[in-house]
Amino acid sequence: MNAHRVSHSPGLRAWLGLLVVLGPVLLVAMDGSVLFLAMTEISEALSPTAGQALWILDAYGFAVGSLLIAFGNIGDRYGRLKLLMTGTAVFGAASTGAALAPGPELLIVFRALMGVAGATLLPSALAVLSELFTGPRQRARAIGIFAAAFAAGFAIGPVVGGQLLSSFWWGSVFLINLPVVVLFLVLAPVLLREVRATRTGRIDVLSVVLSASGILLTVYAVKRAAAQGLTAAPVATGIAGIAGIAALGWFARRQLSLAHPLIDFSLFRDRVFTIAALTGLLPLAAWSAMAYLGGIYLQSVLGLKVLDAALVALPGAAVLTLTCIVTPALIARTGVRAALIACHFFIAAGLLLLLVTGATSVTSGIGWYVASTVITGLGYGISFSVVADTAVAAVPAERAGSAAAIAETGNEIGNALGIALLGSLAALVFRLQGPGVAGTLSETLQVPGLTAAVIGDAKSAFVTGVHIAALIAGVLHAALGVFALRHLPRAAAGAAGTGGTGRTCGACPGPLSQDATEDSSVR
Repeated sequence: MNAHRVSHSPGLRAWLGLLVVLGPVLLVAMDGSVLFLAMTEISEALSPTAGQALWILDAYGFAVGSLLIAFGNIGDRYGRLKLLMTGTAVFGAASTGAALAPGPELLIVFRALMGVAGATLLPSALAVLSELFTGPRQRARAIGIFAAAFAAGFAIGPVVGGQLLSSFWWGSVFLINLPVVVLFLVLAPVLLREVRATRTGRIDVLSVVLSASGILLTVYAVKRAAAQGLTAAPVATGIAGIAGIAALGWFARRQLSLAHPLIDFSLFRDRVFTIAALTGLLPLAAWSAMAYLGGIYLQSVLGLKVLDAALVALPGAAVLTLTCIVTPALIARTGVRAALIACHFFIAAGLLLLLVTGATSVTSGIGWYVASTVITGLGYGISFSVVADTAVAAVPAERAGSAAAIAETGNEIGNALGIALLGSLAALVFRLQGPGVAGTLSETLQVPGLTAAVIGDAKSAFVTGVHIAALIAGVLHAALGVFALRHLPRAAAGAAGTGGTGRTCGACPGPLSQDATEDSSVR
């Protein structure tokens, strides 16, 4: 790859290549959320335990988040198109296996395999776009479309799942991936070209193992403690948690000594980059948790059919997607600083609105729920767009895969952590305040012969868990918004994606923003 590229207007092939790339992007994003409304039917068909139900949802996100950095580096070194093709094929095969899984154990395995394949797609897809669109304005527009597609995939996942489940069995939410996979495998070799970085260096396998095992062990301990309590096998739970934290600590220390680390932690010395990174993680954590809990709330508490629940989710999904599309143009006027601040306050306000649901009765509050998704959708859309644009535009082209991986890792880890931590918190509240019939609301409602009082207690305990999870997420977002307001420098108000250097002005990490002028000579 020639670093001394001359920017030019993209042709028809570039735009067709963008459309082809968006297919896998939509799939990876959708499969992070498509099960939120499907879990009720999956629970009825496969009867997973409370822990298994959370792993069915989380295995995908944790596999993606654990391996994005590694596959971003692998794509840089060995070829991004080759990795895209391989990952897409595996993604299709794993989707078929998930659709036909006879029990929760195999479904978890195939969901994890889908996550491994998904980790190959996102960083390479975003890096390929930086090669198709070499001009800064065109690249910013393409990245905005990419971000909108990624956000739309997350947002419409529950809606698509609801539509499919209204006519087909639960496995259809996975089989819908196959036509897109086949189309990509046919068209990608024609429209996309192979891209490799000139950078050398091997992938540190130990770092990959440490990061993946550390995340999984830590979250396993949290899930087990929430689902079963600390009194159930406390030694095993404690050992898993300590081992996970130790592995993550070892991983962080190792990155500081490697010539080619998986994560360049020195970037986090810059507070603008740190806030941007948190903006990639925290909103996805809140969104995924509330979408998952909201799907159960709409169906199991309010008693909506799956198609009606999907329709209730449409306004928030539409606002999120539209906001992601228009945000780059707004940032050109207001600057990145305003966007990074505003998104957290929008999300905090929307999450706190959820506390009004069930105020008069446990089955009231659908209007407040819709209002919550619309307001948070504004914040989510801004955050998705800001992080995606900053990721690629802020680095030299040969590091595009790794930079994209860092940004997307925050998204995917946030997506999985939201369900794991906030979902587990809601599960813990239900276990402590519920009627004690079963570990989850879905399992409780399936028990025959329950009285109206017991059902009411179960629904009330679940709503309380949702309120507590929403309150904590809302307070965290408000705190991050205040922190950004106080500590983001005014220099970060520069317009993103509009300069001649192809960088996002003041929103870039410190070392990168300082050499923006120098980099313009090679872009």
